[in-house]
Amino acid sequence: MGRITVVSFLLLLGLAGCSTSRETEPARTATEQLMISTAVDRALDRLNLKIPAGTKLWVDAAEFDGYDQKYAVGAIRDRLLREGAHLVADRGQADAVVEIRAGALSTDSDDLLIGVPSMVLPLPLAGAAKTPELALVKKNHDEGVAKIGITAYDAKTGALAPYSPVEPIYGFSNRTRWVVLSLIGWTRSDLLTQPDDK
Repeated sequence: MGRITVVSFLLLLGLAGCSTSRETEPARTATEQLMISTAVDRALDRLNLKIPAGTKLWVDAAEFDGYDQKYAVGAIRDRLLREGAHLVADRGQADAVVEIRAGALSTDSDDLLIGVPSMVLPLPLAGAAKTPELALVKKNHDEGVAKIGITAYDAKTGALAPYSPVEPIYGFSNRTRWVVLSLIGWTRSDLLTQPDDK
């Protein structure tokens, strides 16, 4: 009876290792995009420019480059408006220029597996076969990272504005996936804020 139980358990582990999950069809996953945009939002939460109300700003995004840069530039413009600035489309109309740049707009990941990784085994006369992964404990951690630099200077003199930030601002987002015994899995994430149940 004990031998049948052990064999059944090993078969279940094998079946669990053979299943696949496809999260998305596009080249980039929604999760990756959420991780970067959330990191951008968190970086901008640290921004406190104290711009004099009504200051006319022209945003120079020529040096801003990275994944999801359009979202990031839009979020920066939104934050400047909320700080009390008036954005202008022409540099000649501006009191000050706000130059923005991205030091990082991406994700990092690290994995931990305690168990037997999936392997490709050669089979005589049949090619190769891939064995399922047998995880006692498996952890996948992903982190979104945003580093944004902002410099504000007088549009006419080129002098640094008194409200220009001294240091770049940083934001982070996290998602961790756990699997135990190749059967039990859960995810912890700080990407989404769920609305209160009513």
